[in-house]
Amino acid sequence: MSNTEDDASEPEAASREAVIVDYLPHGRPDDTRPQYQKAALAYALETETFDLLELTLTEDADVNIVDRIPIDEAADDAVIEDVTDIEYDDLSNSGVSELEYAVEAIIDADEQRFVDFYNDAQPISLRLHQLNLLPGIGKKLRNNVLDERKREPFDSFADVEDRVAGLHNPEEVLVDRIVEEIREDDLKYRTFVDREE
Repeated sequence: MSNTEDDASEPEAASREAVIVDYLPHGRPDDTRPQYQKAALAYALETETFDLLELTLTEDADVNIVDRIPIDEAADDAVIEDVTDIEYDDLSNSGVSELEYAVEAIIDADEQRFVDFYNDAQPISLRLHQLNLLPGIGKKLRNNVLDERKREPFDSFADVEDRVAGLHNPEEVLVDRIVEEIREDDLKYRTFVDREE
């Protein structure tokens, strides 16, 4: 029975992925070493934690912006030699430009996970709710979401938008909040991005 449990846990470990936000086939421009000494790099966004990563790629790596690639060492088709956590300020200009699209791609690929945020969001304190952290969500919209989810859980972003008057494009609201959490170091509350200090 333990073999089955081990087998069941393996896919979870192998499923760690990131979305490419920039690809530098000739390494960093500020690296003054000769070209043959520079490895290809990519900047990426981890799909579960939204950690920003710098990936040193193998010579035969073939990646493009917004590709999803496995970032676990155990991946059979590994194209990554090294993974380094980076800060928002370390991203290239192209990486910054593509960040919002990468967050959208992550949300689109796992819509129910993010719809469930509207279903499961909880109070942070007596005066503040997780829903209030989203751009444009005040007391009235928060209460509308809470009332509607009591009746029946939301099953899609379209369902959230149809049932909550005044909440337009609930997916874009999440994208904006996630990008803000990635970009800003000094936010008091974080819901999607867990920054270890």
